[in-house]
Amino acid sequence: MLKSRRHTIHRDHHHVVWDNGLPPVLTVAPGDVVEFRTNEASNGQITPHSSAEATTRFDFGNVNPVTGPVHVDGAKPGDALKITVLSLEPCGWGWSANIPGFGLLAEDFPDPYIHHWHYDPALKGPELYGANARVPFKPLIGAIGLALAEPGAHDILPPRRVGGTMDIRDIGVGATLYLPVEVRGALLSVGDTHAAQGDGEVCGTGVESAIDATLRIELIEDQPLAAPRFTTSGPVTRHLDARGYEVTTGIGPDLMQGAKDAVRRMVDILTAAHGLSPVEAYILCSVSADLRISEIVDEPNWIVSLYFPRVVFD
Repeated sequence: MLKSRRHTIHRDHHHVVWDNGLPPVLTVAPGDVVEFRTNEASNGQITPHSSAEATTRFDFGNVNPVTGPVHVDGAKPGDALKITVLSLEPCGWGWSANIPGFGLLAEDFPDPYIHHWHYDPALKGPELYGANARVPFKPLIGAIGLALAEPGAHDILPPRRVGGTMDIRDIGVGATLYLPVEVRGALLSVGDTHAAQGDGEVCGTGVESAIDATLRIELIEDQPLAAPRFTTSGPVTRHLDARGYEVTTGIGPDLMQGAKDAVRRMVDILTAAHGLSPVEAYILCSVSADLRISEIVDEPNWIVSLYFPRVVFD
């Protein structure tokens, strides 16, 4: 059995569209390990010195840069890549923002807002937010995907069958992700890393942070997948569930409206109980609370719940 090789791709090798015509920056054999050095999601539009005004000039054509692409020897349409997240090494700075016109409650929050996080890269404890909130950090990969079979440039933001910007909180260390291959070589790219994020990422940003992601890349031949799937190596809420949750709901025939209602009700609770401004509470939900579908069978009304971890204020 051949020993796997280790590789590094530096963050200047990035792109901001999915395009199967992009030349690979690295070719690997199945089983190899690759360190992807990523950029934060704004691709330099936000710096540690940026004010909220910078979000009013945000160019969505230059966001979520992904490092790559990587050609995997032998990969062909109908196969699957098996990608295991071995480590995530954060840089110590990140940002969260309300970007005008973006996010679940964009109509409620038209004004720009930004919060800079200067955190311990070793993640030894929760990070202070405002006067009395402390957010447990758990790094994840927001964008990880393969090239599409369709030629040309495709928007970086929407998730697709081959992955992409999925923003799933649990694709972190120990997770194993399976992606369907549509082109020869697969052409894997990785980016949009977050130091923390709630499921739903309701304001449109988590803790956007450059993180070096080390992945093992394996190939499963003749394994057609309809969509991405993944496994976790253990519990996914243990860093948040020690004190239980405050939970709000949205109930009605429209899941999107239910999600908005659940978030709005939690924003109201947090502002009343903890002295946060509404936009501060909205961002706090985005980086630490989880949206869940709680009921989808008792028609005509469905329930969406927002779980906010009480440990943030304990």
